[in-house]
Amino acid sequence: MDDYANLDYDRAQRCGFPEVIYGASKTPEQICAIAEQLLERHGVVVATRVSAQAADVVCGHIRDARWFERSGFLFADRRERPVEGDTLEEILSCANRAEGQVLVVCAGTSDMNIAEEAALTARLMGSRVQLLADVGVAGVHRTLAHVDDLRGAHAIVVVAGMEGALASLVAGLVDVPVVGVPTSVGYGASFGGVTALLSMLNSCAGGVSVVNIDNGFGAGQIAHRINCPPERFSGF
Repeated sequence: MDDYANLDYDRAQRCGFPEVIYGASKTPEQICAIAEQLLERHGVVVATRVSAQAADVVCGHIRDARWFERSGFLFADRRERPVEGDTLEEILSCANRAEGQVLVVCAGTSDMNIAEEAALTARLMGSRVQLLADVGVAGVHRTLAHVDDLRGAHAIVVVAGMEGALASLVAGLVDVPVVGVPTSVGYGASFGGVTALLSMLNSCAGGVSVVNIDNGFGAGQIAHRINCPPERFSGF
């Protein structure tokens, strides 16, 4: 493995969670070898953007690994009080290692792959997570119906493509940080998410920060760190 990976085993101590594998462009064998090493050292491993082909190899070697086709998210958890469940709903409702409250707000069904990545990232890192799906601004009543949920969160991730207006709407309703995730969903002039990115960067509502296009993992990690800062987080 030395010819393609130099694993950062100390990241959990520095940053609160072990190194996460970015699966895109890695071979199935490389992902599997790295995952086995991280799992042996830390008792938990997370990989993002894992293809179906790679997931077959990894899950064949790591029998308790779970892979989510929609987002390409893969994890195995052998820690004491592991995050358990086979579906997204079961994992988000698991009481183990669930602190505070992160809310992931998804504008449309087409954005759900990125929202799922954000939700699973924050959940595996130790946050309690709630996901609101299909509450975009085209039907603003759908967003406003969840004002109590929005105001009960410690950190909010807003996932939206098209014009990306949902981040500004949500930020105008709450007093907690909002992490905007522009997605590549949209027609021609959305420019693969650039329109949503620029819209979120130019939000007139205070408290909005923005990650890269389709970066659900980055948003989930930021929201977790806001929700569970080191002084009140019990550890990964």
